Amino acid sequence: MNTLFLDCNDQLAPVWERVVRADDPPIDVNRRPFEQAELPQLLAGYDICIDDHSFLPTNLVMRCGALKHIVFLGSGPASYMNVGELQARGVKVHTIRNYGDTAVAEHTIALLFAACRDIPRMDREVRSGLWVPREGVQLCGQTLGIIGLGGIGREVMRLARGLGMKVIAWNRTPHPGDPLVPLGELLARSDVISLNISLNDETRGMIGPAQFARMKPGVIFVNTARAGLVDEAAFVDALRSRRIRHAGLDVFHREPLAPDDPLARMDNVTLTAHAAFRTLEASMTLLRRSIDIVRGIVDGGRA
Repeated sequence: MNTLFLDCNDQLAPVWERVVRADDPPIDVNRRPFEQAELPQLLAGYDICIDDHSFLPTNLVMRCGALKHIVFLGSGPASYMNVGELQARGVKVHTIRNYGDTAVAEHTIALLFAACRDIPRMDREVRSGLWVPREGVQLCGQTLGIIGLGGIGREVMRLARGLGMKVIAWNRTPHPGDPLVPLGELLARSDVISLNISLNDETRGMIGPAQFARMKPGVIFVNTARAGLVDEAAFVDALRSRRIRHAGLDVFHREPLAPDDPLARMDNVTLTAHAAFRTLEASMTLLRRSIDIVRGIVDGGRA
């Protein structure tokens, strides 16, 4: 079976070289940027595709005659392809979970600090010659509401408790011993809210006008999960009205974020480039697991 790593970029290429082994199945690597319309030509003759966040529309994938497996480098392919449509048409989508729980949780906490203390804004101002010591929010004693208590959410909870924060959470699946509350209660009680839940048909747009209205005025909001969890227009309104004091965002409805996007022009938003999972340790684990999935497929459907 033939395999192509569809979109290996300059950042991942040296990591790939570190994790690939001599006895691994042959995997071709494409490092050339391409237009979406080129997908059928790029994937011609390939049974397996490793995808690092390239969009794979169903109509184009269906023109890739040999393709039967997509190995998505992450746990949230729904933002990049219609998994149900593909699988109904015989293309299995493989995901990789828990490879970067610590990396994403640490980035979540980094955005939390930046948002609470207005660090990026003061950095820009000091560099421009403006000296304004801005008042921040002290985290110790504040209530953090975590939406989604999977691997990442649990790491966020562990780190937040180390900061002296009180933690409550909402999760679709209850687990005994977890500090779970109904979603409406979490929204009303939390001083800080962190989104750490997967995007799917059930969760898409789950934070909308009614949910923002229930939040405390001046809440801090951090999203390192998926932008599709949030109603975009309602989110922008909550930022403009300052119901959300400050948001820390690593994910967006359109990536890369356009310079004229409303979020890019707000001084109460801190932005990072979908990089929460990008540490060497997490990337090595991610790529190694992708190769192991390919090995399982090639060796007879064990993946």
